[in-house]
Amino acid sequence: MRRYGGPFLLLLIGAAVLRVSLFGDLYLRYVQEGLRPYLIASGAALVLLALTTAALRPALTHTHSHTHAHGGSRLAWLLTLPALALLLFPPPALGSYSAEREAARRAAQGVGTFPALPDGDPVTLTVAEYGSRAVYDSGRSLKGRTVRLTGFVTRDDDGTWYVTRLVVSCCAADATTAKAEIRNATAPPTDTWVTVTGTWHPKGTLGSPTAWPPVLDARTVTKIPEPTNPYEKP
Repeated sequence: MRRYGGPFLLLLIGAAVLRVSLFGDLYLRYVQEGLRPYLIASGAALVLLALTTAALRPALTHTHSHTHAHGGSRLAWLLTLPALALLLFPPPALGSYSAEREAARRAAQGVGTFPALPDGDPVTLTVAEYGSRAVYDSGRSLKGRTVRLTGFVTRDDDGTWYVTRLVVSCCAADATTAKAEIRNATAPPTDTWVTVTGTWHPKGTLGSPTAWPPVLDARTVTKIPEPTNPYEKP
């Protein structure tokens, strides 16, 4: 069995990649939706490589010494632990722990006029869109409008709470944070997913650090299940 440690490890990793990408939506916890075909292809390639290597293994062992093969197999078996963990216990999406350690993201466009919001209230915005308009829109497009935001709950030590979303450009490793302070409503438990409707509360000087994070005066706060894709696109 030891001689098959390497192929077995490849098979585990390939199966784990296929599990999260081909047989469900777990891959959205790690990468953007557009990368799914590449994950599926990578997982399939690893499985194929594992099967091919296993089939050729008896012939290959004649080219290695007993000591080298034995040491390599032990290393391969040690590496099966993280692969098994990914296959059997995929980690949850990033949450408040990650958000609290990410500095407030500043919009790159600076102060300026934003396009008009769609007609009808409440208007659904991403948390990042709301933050950009609240902090940088010289046209004050949020004024007088009711907006709807969806995210998970984070808190400061003083009890201030936020609806928060992690913004992912490519994969979870590059996630940044968008959040809005919620006022006039009791905070649900940290990491609870909620949809909040309310109105913009002007704060600080437009385009300055005093305007961050944006504030929303809540009218309703509704608990919801975690979305299939927990991240926002920039």
